[in-house]
Amino acid sequence: MFYVSADKSKLDLTFIHDYLSNRSYWAKGRTMEVVEKSVANSLCFGVFNDDDQQVGFARIVTDYAILAWVMDVFIAEDYRGQGLSKLLMKEVMAHPDLQGLKRWGLMTADAHSLYQQFGFTPASKPEMLMEKLL
Repeated sequence: MFYVSADKSKLDLTFIHDYLSNRSYWAKGRTMEVVEKSVANSLCFGVFNDDDQQVGFARIVTDYAILAWVMDVFIAEDYRGQGLSKLLMKEVMAHPDLQGLKRWGLMTADAHSLYQQFGFTPASKPEMLMEKLL
């Protein structure tokens, strides 16, 4: 059995850092300092097993009024295929502090079908999106 918690005190920052820095395609080389700062300034969710071992993570950047941006979502390789990403996203989308927002956003290279189950679609006006990469 697995559960999702938004209690930051339960998060295993070493696990999160290792996955993001070494195994993700989007955060290769991210430092522990950056992980700690991003977690401290975001609404975070962990997926845990019965032994309270963390097996997944999601981070939401939000103003709690208008916008939420879904980031750093992952399930550890050994736990994939059990519906945990769906459990995680269900809990994220149902969180009381995230209700009534006007816009959600995210970027993904390979999980479109997961996010489509939660109402995400390609940007309606991609020509309006801009970014600055450093």
